Amino acid sequence: MNSHQSRRFFVITGATATAAWALHRTLPTWQVEASAKPAIPHDVVIVEYSDQGQNEGKKTVQTIVKTDAEWKQMLSKESYDVTRHAGTETPYTGKYWDLHDKGLFRCICCGTALFTSETKYDSHTGWPSFWQPLAKENVRETLDTSFGEERTAVSCQLCDAHLGHLFDDGPQPTGLRYCMNSASLRFVKFA
Repeated sequence: MNSHQSRRFFVITGATATAAWALHRTLPTWQVEASAKPAIPHDVVIVEYSDQGQNEGKKTVQTIVKTDAEWKQMLSKESYDVTRHAGTETPYTGKYWDLHDKGLFRCICCGTALFTSETKYDSHTGWPSFWQPLAKENVRETLDTSFGEERTAVSCQLCDAHLGHLFDDGPQPTGLRYCMNSASLRFVKFA
């Protein structure tokens, strides 16, 4: 290999390695691990709620698993990017960040009840924020090491939709801030 060829090989190899490293770093750890193996339905326990917010009890159900094409077909582009690829909507652009109506926030993908307006507050971040989920069983928290920092990612327990992140700078009584994406939620107004 002459010096011109070896220089070209070095540049191409370096660029390829850098691109692969950057892509891996932008995906949350849990998503990289999940994408490496196909999802297999399994039993989970969730708490079901009526559209009026009445607790209907715990229920054991199988997780919802769909192909990427099926999720793409049923969701808007933004909801698909957020829920299936851990995207984040631009602050102050989602339809629920400044919503003050009384009701439930359900998963956009599967309808699982996640949050209620009673725990929603203005976090001044541009995303809908809650100081606790409706039922701890309905959400899953995992370590997200993307962007060189450790955060807690929040997903729907039933369908694994990425919802947002959890921070410890919220109001009392919990001191928590569940910072969610409007694109991952569907609001059901109390009658």
